[in-house]
Amino acid sequence: MSGRLLRRVLKEQEEQQLHDQELDEEFDDSPKRGAPSRNLFDLLGDQEDVEEADDLDNQGDAAEQAEHVTRNSSNVVAANIRKTKKKKNKGKDDKPRPKSDVEKIEQILEDLSIINKAPIQQTEQNTTAIQKELDEANPKKHSVSSILAVDPKRLKAENELRKIFGAKVVSSFENSHSGSSSRQVHGGRRVAHNPRKTILVTPSSYWPWWDRSMSMELLETKEGFHYFRYVHSPSYRHAQEAFEAAKEINDLNAIAAVLAHYPYHVESLLTFAELFKYSGEHQSSADAIAKCLFALECAWHPLFSPLQGNCQLKYTYDTNKPIFSALFSHMKNMDRRGCHRSALEVCKLLLALDHDDPKGALFCIDYFSLRAQEYRWLEQFAEEYQSDNSIWLFPNFSYSLAICRYYIEQDAAPGNETSSTGKATSGDLMKQALMLHPLVLQKLVAKAPLKDSAWTQILKHSFFGSAKAGSPTLDHLINIYVERNYIMWRFPELQNLLKEAALLVIEMLKQNNSEAWDWQCVRQEAFSSDKNEYSHLLVSDFSDVVPTLPPEELRPLMVAPHMMHHHHHHHHHQIPDGNGEAVAPERAPAPRDVAGRNAVAVFLESLLPWVDFGHENHEDHEYPDDGDQNFNDDLH
Repeated sequence: MSGRLLRRVLKEQEEQQLHDQELDEEFDDSPKRGAPSRNLFDLLGDQEDVEEADDLDNQGDAAEQAEHVTRNSSNVVAANIRKTKKKKNKGKDDKPRPKSDVEKIEQILEDLSIINKAPIQQTEQNTTAIQKELDEANPKKHSVSSILAVDPKRLKAENELRKIFGAKVVSSFENSHSGSSSRQVHGGRRVAHNPRKTILVTPSSYWPWWDRSMSMELLETKEGFHYFRYVHSPSYRHAQEAFEAAKEINDLNAIAAVLAHYPYHVESLLTFAELFKYSGEHQSSADAIAKCLFALECAWHPLFSPLQGNCQLKYTYDTNKPIFSALFSHMKNMDRRGCHRSALEVCKLLLALDHDDPKGALFCIDYFSLRAQEYRWLEQFAEEYQSDNSIWLFPNFSYSLAICRYYIEQDAAPGNETSSTGKATSGDLMKQALMLHPLVLQKLVAKAPLKDSAWTQILKHSFFGSAKAGSPTLDHLINIYVERNYIMWRFPELQNLLKEAALLVIEMLKQNNSEAWDWQCVRQEAFSSDKNEYSHLLVSDFSDVVPTLPPEELRPLMVAPHMMHHHHHHHHHQIPDGNGEAVAPERAPAPRDVAGRNAVAVFLESLLPWVDFGHENHEDHEYPDDGDQNFNDDLH
């Protein structure tokens, strides 16, 4: 092997080790990344010099640290009382500890990775002992977990963007968008602190400190799965009450005030993310979602290792719900930026966290696999995901597995097709899909749209032209499939595959009509319920198109007139009220960098404690899309 290749292999190994180290340090509570001093001026974006702000921070820090540790420990004690029945905890350390020299030394050692300091909750031996006990409790792991194992390297969009555009392009883009001078001064201290390493998103150094307002408890372990639940601290519950009250009276200022005091209140962030999305500010929306995920990850339990696929956060607990909403939005943001491989990894995580799949990850995982060209993985997933092998009966899998097989056949070396492992060909799979769900063809022709005159002929045949779903569940799933995947059918080679299969089906039905009847029976048996079993999934959630009107529960927040006259805002904006008339507050001329932007968005941004219009508006770095715009509807 050449010297250059050897160097590359070594470098990759080294990166892998570094990466593993980062994962090990995940739950590190060292002072460097510890609790913030609860200084509201910091959160509101103080304008002091860096040195001054640093001093302020350090004075309050030791006391705050002690206070946070105490609060954290009391939560832990409560959680552990519940746990003692399951395992004997030895070497518990629940006393509040102010920062000592010993800890500072530990910090240095830990930075040199000589030791790995365990979090306050458990000493290290203890954690591994419990882990061992849990593993021994059930040696046979569920097969689901292996197929859904998540690769942390592929979770982050920036890694994929570096692959697509090259590291140089991405880093120069980041630098040009990071507003080097203005931001460094504005918000002083925040630039200096070193955010903790997280795997879901990369926190920016100017985000507020993680405030430890949430934690997580282990509920039970059964059949090789560990069940967890998020736990809110008293301060977080207070924030939650304030948020509920603000939403009740449609007061956006009050929700912004919750964020000023609790910058990581997840539901307030999710609300702003949605509002930004509907006003076309996708970057600000993605940023709010990233803050959510950062907070939710910081609260993880030491034994919570979601990437292995053996941890469950049941959606039935209210405190667990936000991570599902945040991950689902995050997945769509990745897709919008052309990072389909990262979106697939997030989708696997969503499915792994609760096998009841509350968000319908199962109905878009095929799409992301196809877009990321993970064809072999998708076939393996379809074989292994459920023991009864019925997954291909769903409309999205019946069609996507045919597409999948088609691309695998295309990739195969010529002459090798015959020696394939006796698997059905893409043509056969496509015919099967059409026999099982003929209604899909009718809807795809309308939605894609497929203009060729051949489709008019095909739809003249009653099997396709007057196809019915036959059950509310199936009708709903077909609508979701068409909404999520119709864009795939703009590829000419797939249109040909579909057309040839459809013509063969029509020929076959001329010879023998009984087969149509057989497939109808299969369909009726698989989807027999007379009510829609997936009514909790909205078709619009699977769409790339963002409507300009927010849904019912958000609309009042956008247009409630009493929030328009808040003394903070002199930005020029008009927000339509319920009757479509514009309501304009008293106003002064808008700052220059606001001009020409969506008025609602500027107003929303002006409410947020971390945005300052004198400087940069955007928190996060925008990335170029994947140049796929004619394919992914342009959403900007």
